[in-house]
Amino acid sequence: MAVYILRRVIYTIPIAIGVSIVCFLLIHIAPGDPLSAVMPEGASAAIIAQIREAYGFDRPLPVQYLKWLGHVVTGDFGMSITTRRPVLGEVLPAVANTMILASTAVLFGFVTGCVLGIIAGYTAGSLTDRAVTAVAVTGVSIPHYWLGMVLVVIFAVNLGVLPATGMGSGGSGNFALDWASLRSLILPAITLSVIPAGIIARSVRATIAEVRKHEFVQTLYAKGLPGSRVFVHVVKNAMPTVLAIMGLQLAQLLGGSILVETVFAWPGTGFLMNSAIFNRDLPILQGTILTLAMFFIVINLLVDIAQTAFDPRIKRS
Repeated sequence: MAVYILRRVIYTIPIAIGVSIVCFLLIHIAPGDPLSAVMPEGASAAIIAQIREAYGFDRPLPVQYLKWLGHVVTGDFGMSITTRRPVLGEVLPAVANTMILASTAVLFGFVTGCVLGIIAGYTAGSLTDRAVTAVAVTGVSIPHYWLGMVLVVIFAVNLGVLPATGMGSGGSGNFALDWASLRSLILPAITLSVIPAGIIARSVRATIAEVRKHEFVQTLYAKGLPGSRVFVHVVKNAMPTVLAIMGLQLAQLLGGSILVETVFAWPGTGFLMNSAIFNRDLPILQGTILTLAMFFIVINLLVDIAQTAFDPRIKRS
């Protein structure tokens, strides 16, 4: 097990380096001059040259990358063009807020999707199976932002039972384990959980239905094992697939919640990237994307390791 984990960790190193290169080049492949936001209006050629030298843009790209990577490794992501504060200080609170939202959404989606998928898998071909499949397909097909606006109209505008935007008491932006913060989390979490719930439900349904056809299940029944014990074995054999999908959905929601966070004014990475795009704050955009990409890599690594706990055969593949 230790050798497998070490091998997986080593595999992530070139991936992380490749991701850092892409994030670094983001500033240089974006349209326009990356320093246009800090250039004084009507700046002379001499001032422009001084600013480019101060930011290191007068050096070759490989030298700029190595210098930037050296700063990143020490936690220095640069300064925000808009707020003039360290990028890491802007990104980390947003990542924490997105983690709260994405984790809650994945938990909702995991529980709902697993329940629906198991029911459909055990009733494959029945009317219940078709109804669950229809619900799952509908959930996957609904756009996040549209569902979010519909929920705001129903529960915030018409019924007035939940806040429409913000996080924490009175939209303070500080999440705490109190009723005010939990109320502000409900609508965006439900909005984000619909697509993962549909994906997980369809995957669990297919996996459960396939596992139940295996010969070992019939053998367990033939030996007189209770249905509840057989159910545990079926679910255990389906868990590696479910864990992989759940991990991918969590990683996707960390970076794919920009529209939902904008609709609900949730101060996470999506809301931060949206603001950075409009303000052309490339250091914030670069730091946010790099942080989310590293989270994606770490989550995939943890999912790979967790899968081996349910299916040791993975270590030999």
